[in-house]
Amino acid sequence: MSSLSHTPTPQDLSITPRDRRFGRDDRQGRWWLNGDPVASAFHTALSVTFPKGEAMFIEAVKAHRDGVPDKLAREIRAFTQQEVIHSREHVVFNRKAAEAGYDLSELEGDVDQVMELIKQRPPIVNLMATIALEHYTAMLASIMLSNPRMYEGAEPEWGALWKWHAIEEIEHKGVAYDTWLHATKDWSRWRRWKAKSLMMLVITTRFWPRRVKGMKALLAQDGLTGWRVTARIWWYLLGSPGVLRKSFFPWLAYFLPGFHPWNHDDRALIGRYEGDYADALMPGDKVAAAA
Repeated sequence: MSSLSHTPTPQDLSITPRDRRFGRDDRQGRWWLNGDPVASAFHTALSVTFPKGEAMFIEAVKAHRDGVPDKLAREIRAFTQQEVIHSREHVVFNRKAAEAGYDLSELEGDVDQVMELIKQRPPIVNLMATIALEHYTAMLASIMLSNPRMYEGAEPEWGALWKWHAIEEIEHKGVAYDTWLHATKDWSRWRRWKAKSLMMLVITTRFWPRRVKGMKALLAQDGLTGWRVTARIWWYLLGSPGVLRKSFFPWLAYFLPGFHPWNHDDRALIGRYEGDYADALMPGDKVAAAA
């Protein structure tokens, strides 16, 4: 029996590329998020990873799309469209950060090192890394959209970009995972659980330290260094808004038997913001998950 015959992915899910362009004519303040250097640095450091990272996600999923059910094939096409547009918009965001005076070369070098490692790994390993990282992006997206104060005071174009990105990350959060279930349909449940769990542990040991390193590199360029700055970074992650703290239980859920991204249906968060981007829906590209 196919591993996808009882997938928790909602049958009425629509994965809908929204072709928005942000901030082409805008400058970006160095502390564009409500004048907060730490919050701005967190997002900017994360953004540097997106163009090449999301290109990797696309390739990892497409490498295993042969023979998938029609429903999943449509979802993969929509996922690909969304990720391509995300990459395009974060290239612009990152360029605006550079124009604001930030040297991103150290952060980009870290991304390039990871990309070189990926080229040496088997495709199934890259898909396992993708499902772990897609879980991270879905967790962060849910946290961002759940907190109405997250983007208060943000420069409008950049706040809108992050909310738009978060909507689509929630929407397609099951695509890579369903592709992995298809690619590993001949694996035992134990082998599957062990492999994906070990990969998540490896990803986690790198994800947060790299975010902190990137934030420190950006803040140092503003003359913000020392233990007080480090304390402010950890307060952002663990205190308020607490993106790391709030990720813990969703992260832990990944290790439960029977985990699937859509075991937690948070589409209501999409509904809060979807109207803001209705004019950007790509005609003819709405992908209804129902067959």
